Amino acid sequence: MSRIDESMEFIPVRIAILTVSDTRSLDEDRSGQTLAERIKKAGHSVADRKIIRDERIQISDQLRVWIADPEIDVVISTGGTGLTGRDVTVEAHRDVYEKEIEAFGTVFTIVSMEKIGTSAVQSRATGGVAGGTYLFALPGSPGACKDAWDAILEKQFDYRHRPCNFVEIMPRLDEHLRRK
Repeated sequence: MSRIDESMEFIPVRIAILTVSDTRSLDEDRSGQTLAERIKKAGHSVADRKIIRDERIQISDQLRVWIADPEIDVVISTGGTGLTGRDVTVEAHRDVYEKEIEAFGTVFTIVSMEKIGTSAVQSRATGGVAGGTYLFALPGSPGACKDAWDAILEKQFDYRHRPCNFVEIMPRLDEHLRRK
């Protein structure tokens, strides 16, 4: 079973938050605020935070900017993961992924099933890696952001989490780019 090894030192990560919405402003962004509060409470830093319209190119361009920024370790987006025609966040994420973390969507669905039952099938939450940066796309509701952070991401971004975690392999995420 998973656990936190208190004998190990905590290593904070730098996380950017991207809210995908045609209608919200930062003042009205409850999902982004939920993530920001949880990130800070866990001991990490919010490296940047933006709102972008539901436009695939704009989303993927912003992801690429943050992937190229050495001061950002993780990007979490919220919104645009549903099934409507304007929901293009998943496609934008997949445009930049080098590797997809397929199990993230599966585990998120399991967590969501406990909260919202079969409505969980409507989410297309996803995760991946590009340029040594972790990328996650979450649904746009504060509840979904809480569920993803509390049940999955908080543990995986804690270096002390055992048996394994995302932080311990961060130095090796871009090793293919450094090979000769």
